[in-house]
Amino acid sequence: MITGASRGLGLALAKALAQDGWSLLLTARGEEDLYSAAFDLDARAIAGDIADPAHVARLAKAVPELDLLVNNASGLGPVPMPPLAGYPLDALRDLLETNVIAPLALIQATLPALRERRGAILNISSDAAVEAYEGWGGYGSTKAALDQISHVLAAEEPEVAVWSVDPGEMHTRMLAAAVGAAEAASAPPPEIVAPALLRLVAARPASGRFTRESLERETTGLGAPA
Repeated sequence: MITGASRGLGLALAKALAQDGWSLLLTARGEEDLYSAAFDLDARAIAGDIADPAHVARLAKAVPELDLLVNNASGLGPVPMPPLAGYPLDALRDLLETNVIAPLALIQATLPALRERRGAILNISSDAAVEAYEGWGGYGSTKAALDQISHVLAAEEPEVAVWSVDPGEMHTRMLAAAVGAAEAASAPPPEIVAPALLRLVAARPASGRFTRESLERETTGLGAPA
C-alpha cells in the first residue's frame, strides 16, 4: 500500500515495485491521476484523504494481507512558508493531522495484517526533520515527529521492520511550491531514489532512519542506518 501514489516519489516507487512483481494498492486525493497510474500499473486504487478516518478504514479493509506500507502522502503547509514566529497555529494543526496523525492512524489500522506477514513500514521523512532551515519549521517539525514515531514503533513492534527515509531534494510539485519552479527544476527526479528504496525493501535491514546517502551504502552492504 502506497499513499500519495499519484505523482512524485509515491508514483516512482509504485512503478519500481510493479516492475518487481508486487501487487499494489495505491491511494491519493487526486482521482484522475491516481486511477490513471493504477491503470498503467495494473494496480488497485482507492482515492481519498488519508486524514479522513473513514478512508483509513476503507484502506485497511481492502488489504487483509499486507507486506509493505509506504507512508508517502504529505502536506507542505502555508506557502510562502512562514517563520515560526508568525506560523498560523490552525495551519500547523492541519499539517500535523496530515503528516503525523494520519500515517499513525493508517499504521494502527494495518498493523494486524503487517504483523501476520512480518511486513514492513516505510515512512518518508525529510532533512527538514533534523536541519534548521528558515521557513521549514512547521513542515520539519511534523517530519521530526514522524521520525520519532518510527523509532518507537520499531522498538514496540520487533517483528515489523520500520524504516524512516529522507530521500533528499527531488524535482516534485511540493518542492516547486516551497522554493519556486526554477530552483526545484535543478533537483533530481524522484525516479533516482526509487531503486534504492526497492533494494531496501528487498534487503530488509534493521529498522532505522536512512538518508539518501546512507540508504545507498546500506543497500550495497557498505554501511548502517544514520
